[in-house]
Amino acid sequence: MSVVSAVPFMKPLHMRSPVPQGRRHTLPASEFRSLSPEDAISVFEIEREAFISVSGECPLHLDEVRHFLSLCPELSLGWFEEGRLVAFIIGSLWDQERLTMDALTLHKPQGPTVHIHVLAVHRTFRQQGKGSILMWRYLQYLRCLPYVRRAVLMCENFLVPFYQKSGFKVQGPSEITVGPLTFTEMFYPIRGHAFMRRNSGC
Repeated sequence: MSVVSAVPFMKPLHMRSPVPQGRRHTLPASEFRSLSPEDAISVFEIEREAFISVSGECPLHLDEVRHFLSLCPELSLGWFEEGRLVAFIIGSLWDQERLTMDALTLHKPQGPTVHIHVLAVHRTFRQQGKGSILMWRYLQYLRCLPYVRRAVLMCENFLVPFYQKSGFKVQGPSEITVGPLTFTEMFYPIRGHAFMRRNSGC
């Protein structure tokens, strides 16, 4: 998100000491930023490895990754370690109470709901809590967007406890199915209250 770099809590976790009297030739050890269409291949490679081995389906195909990173890059967030993408979230706006099949491919610019399409972590960085940290940062960022009232996602049942730990609540079975796969729909209230914005660094 081009706007992410301006938000205090979106600054890199660790910054190397500046190189005195010269250009810095090293990359930040850890950096959070929005994704762009140029990141699409790296995104898809991580997503494909993470999901194909588990469910046999990717939430987003490569053309859909490019589609959303072109339409609403401000609703994505990537975690980079020394310039390498290690985890990411891609979202878009939605304008209905529940997700439908259209939500899988459409971005509704006037919608008050962020549909989180996918969260994935590179295989060599899993089991380190990076998914939870990235989700926390993403939700904090959404609180700074006054037009966002809530975030929603759908996941397989075994992932429900993971998202509950991040504050998501079960809304019920999703009407969306992909082949034999069924999903649970979950939501996270954001509301954009002034109190929440004041206390999130916006």
